[in-house]
Amino acid sequence: MDNSRDQEPLEESEALKKYIRIANDFEKLLNNTPASQYDLPTPCSDWNISALICHVFNTHFSVASQATELEAPQANPNNDLGQQWETAKTSIIELLANPDSAAKVISGMFGTQSFESLAGNLLCADLLFHTWDLAKATGQDDLLDVDAMAQTLSFLEPLDEAIRRPGGFAPKITPSEGDDLQTRFLNFGGRSINWSA
Repeated sequence: MDNSRDQEPLEESEALKKYIRIANDFEKLLNNTPASQYDLPTPCSDWNISALICHVFNTHFSVASQATELEAPQANPNNDLGQQWETAKTSIIELLANPDSAAKVISGMFGTQSFESLAGNLLCADLLFHTWDLAKATGQDDLLDVDAMAQTLSFLEPLDEAIRRPGGFAPKITPSEGDDLQTRFLNFGGRSINWSA
């Protein structure tokens, strides 16, 4: 007997919905970034645009590998970035859409959590900040998803100093009284809204 699921599609989880929104915003920017801009600097001082994009891919590959238990591939800046992004994005969507992989327990620096929690929180946070980085570096629209920012800030604030380490978040910037959500969000991630190359 064929036991494959042929019923109604499963309802998307909140984590999957949030990931898709953020990923779509990043994808729009990526698709409008010509190769001639790849060497330009970004708000992440150690990375040019090409390195920033590859970091995003590698983070996706690393997170996905924790659910699949397969070796994570490495992004190649000399290969088609659009195709690599499609591979990275699709892997996360498929894992989040599958109840078994979404519920898989992952162990890491913040203890144990489900893959859904890891992807819906830390991965989404990483992608959201780097969406702004890419927009700012390429001169595109840098307005971020309001709900995603609010949810991410609520998740990250209790962690604070635990996420500020080499390879992690930079020291936070104290926002001014009355600053809007995006400014407060970016400042928490160590980013100045006034960054310029």
